[in-house]
Amino acid sequence: MPLAVERNASLKALNSFGVEARAAFFARVHSAAALGELLGAAPYAGLPRLVLGGGSNVLLTRDFDGLAVKIEVPGLRAAGETDEAWLYEVGAGENWHSVVERLLALDRPGLENLALIPGYTGAAPIQNIGAYGLELAERLHSVSAWDVDSPRVVEMPLADCGFGYRDSVFKRELAGKRIVLAVTLALPKRWEPIAGYADVANKLKARGVTQPQARDIFDAVVAIRRRKLPDPAAIGNAGSFFKNPIVTREQHRELIAHHPSLVSYPLPGGRYKLAAGWLIDAAGLKGATRGRAGVYERQALVLVNRGGATGAEVLALAREVQDKVREKFGVMLEPEPVIV
Repeated sequence: MPLAVERNASLKALNSFGVEARAAFFARVHSAAALGELLGAAPYAGLPRLVLGGGSNVLLTRDFDGLAVKIEVPGLRAAGETDEAWLYEVGAGENWHSVVERLLALDRPGLENLALIPGYTGAAPIQNIGAYGLELAERLHSVSAWDVDSPRVVEMPLADCGFGYRDSVFKRELAGKRIVLAVTLALPKRWEPIAGYADVANKLKARGVTQPQARDIFDAVVAIRRRKLPDPAAIGNAGSFFKNPIVTREQHRELIAHHPSLVSYPLPGGRYKLAAGWLIDAAGLKGATRGRAGVYERQALVLVNRGGATGAEVLALAREVQDKVREKFGVMLEPEPVIV
């Protein structure tokens, strides 16, 4: 059955900011074979490509004069085991939070700290998603991806993914060259709770939980995220818009001297991670509104579409936030979403 390719397609419903943008061509693919067929077809082979999953980590600032592809590869299956972990293969088109929940129901904990992160599984390794003391890199075995140049499916072990803080090889040297089709997760056989993050620890304490199980942490994380972050179905957003900046010991010492209430976390090697939300709040921008875009009232790290905003309006606000934080603290905030 030939793939259906839509012309001049609206992408408004396909990005969590809910901004209007159109793609010259658009198609949904559910398998590696379908993706290969699409990318090899003469009308589309030389066009610029925009790969979409859940659309929760992209800001569309203009129409896209190329081929937009939504990856909807399904599936969640047991894929063996190692001495240390249970392996599960998950299609790139599976909703991430649903995967966390389903694996927990199968008595396969290990992802509970990453609950309620929006988007599809295919975006997880690209962004090396992380929250509340855990990053995907700590639970990943390998990635199955389409190599555009070959063209064929390649299997990439953890070591080949070049993971960093909200970063991976898929965002750098392999950007546009590898399209994630599936991930294989490694869930620990000897599970231990990760409950040291302040918000999680406080929520568990408030609930009287002293020896947390995976479900306790899952429930705590879901409650925290629902309290802090807006539902994209109600108000357009992409979750945390900026990365938490990392500074040297010397920079941290100087910042603390001038701003004693600075929120920061020590890292290995003497560096410090700064709370970007605190920086934005301290720069006086929490709750700010510029036209139809704004900084969320409950969490300054989140930029929102208050209704009818364009991607360009959101981007202009993001740049204002960057400028004011740099002026006040000498720190440059880096956006998390891909800006198109």
